[in-house]
Amino acid sequence: MTKIVAVFNQKGGVGKTTTIVNLCACIADRGKRVCVIDIDPQGNTTSGYGINKSEQENTIYEVLIDEVNLDDAIMSTGYKNLFIVPSSARLAGAEIELVTISIREGKLKKALSAIEKNGFDYIFIDCPPSLGLLSINALVAADSVLIPIQCEYYALEGVSQLVQTIQLVKKSLNPKLEIQGVVLSMFDGRTNLSIQVVDEVKNYFKGKVYSTIIPRNIRLAEAPSFGKPVIYYDEKSKGSVAYYELAEEFIDLEEGGF
Repeated sequence: MTKIVAVFNQKGGVGKTTTIVNLCACIADRGKRVCVIDIDPQGNTTSGYGINKSEQENTIYEVLIDEVNLDDAIMSTGYKNLFIVPSSARLAGAEIELVTISIREGKLKKALSAIEKNGFDYIFIDCPPSLGLLSINALVAADSVLIPIQCEYYALEGVSQLVQTIQLVKKSLNPKLEIQGVVLSMFDGRTNLSIQVVDEVKNYFKGKVYSTIIPRNIRLAEAPSFGKPVIYYDEKSKGSVAYYELAEEFIDLEEGGF
């Protein structure tokens, strides 16, 4: 049974792309077959795997406007057990085009229902940092939502709106939708602020925060410019070790329950 996870926070700069690029690579390295769907028009996850967005003919955009099937848009990242449906600049206009289409909130869900999903253990959807139609499509298609939150001053700003959006989608469009968990990133143990944010987030999302916390790490910041997940850029860096531990925790909780 394939688990579909939307990685979502409408606030930008929270480590969303860093989390999806590296968590998925680590889960795949653990032997799970993973497909990433990059539904963010910025396409940073696509380029984070070293894929040139401008050279791809079949992307999630063509899938959403019914030009190709999702199976035809899946490509290998070149990394172990890891595949992607790339984004493209054309996706920026998709929300406008989808407005006139019936059942527009369910386009991605329909595409996923036709995919040969049995080969994948997990499908992760990288959402835009907004509450628009593309993000709603991801939430409607997903089984759960993974929420990255940065350990900084405005960490909880907008979180209540995010949770309300998830609850609204659950109530009206996707009854099975649940919060998968919360990933804390950009942690700096030298500051009282980071420690306070961890406590606040754990209090807000009781029982849903992963034990593994992602630290600030220069290798994590450098890896995207080389088009590599951090475990393939510097596997011994603190960032690499943290994401591998997060992948192990994710899999263990999936197999044993949160």
